[in-house]
Amino acid sequence: MYLEALRRYPVKSMLGEELTESEVTERGLAGDRVRAVLDVATGKIASAKNPRLWRGLLTVEGAGAPGDEELSRLLGREVRLIDVPPEGAEFERSVPERVLAEGIEAEVPHTAGTLGGASPAGTFFDFAPIHLVTTSAIARIGALGPRGTVEALRYRPNLVIGTEAEGFVENHWVGRELRIGDEVVLAVIVASPRCAVPTLEHGSLGRDADALRTVARHNRVPVFDMGPQPCAGVYARVVRPGRVRKGDRVRLDA
Repeated sequence: MYLEALRRYPVKSMLGEELTESEVTERGLAGDRVRAVLDVATGKIASAKNPRLWRGLLTVEGAGAPGDEELSRLLGREVRLIDVPPEGAEFERSVPERVLAEGIEAEVPHTAGTLGGASPAGTFFDFAPIHLVTTSAIARIGALGPRGTVEALRYRPNLVIGTEAEGFVENHWVGRELRIGDEVVLAVIVASPRCAVPTLEHGSLGRDADALRTVARHNRVPVFDMGPQPCAGVYARVVRPGRVRKGDRVRLDA
């Protein structure tokens, strides 16, 4: 296996940027999700997981995010860019099945999530500092969907692992370690449950409801006490930091 692509997202829920190499620490890829947008009215972290309110974030380049005033005009709410999460910061996650059924404009039920259950304090990750997906999983989702293809960046991975295997192979990596290049070691924690974000417009990419619908039909995986969830990719934490480069060899420990 090899490292096909690496991406970081400087501002949570905004567009990311592809890298050729990156330092990796316990806080993930250098510069990844180092800022977020705070909804002034509610005190919550803005997340495109609630697409009715925040899908506009996916039209903004995180590397060149505008100031608070311009961003507030763009999003239609008073917001602030922050680099330190408030204590107990929460974000809203719309029930993805309801978004599929009723559309992104509908007021659907949502759950409240807290940041970084498996991340160092003071970070803006939803759960863990690394999210990765395999080329085989992306190929499988595409093959099962009506378009015959799907874009990996819809799932906002940090790492895309190239593999000659077939299907959702990373489902079986939970509890194991990945070695990337000569330095970095990751511990795979859990499969990554999908929200409505893959279905949304991402910059120039149009909407694609099947990016979630296909996963919901064909890859439901138990996630902690949540029962089977539609999953694509896995979350990981950093066991040994170092530097990774596009093309690095990736090995799965026994």
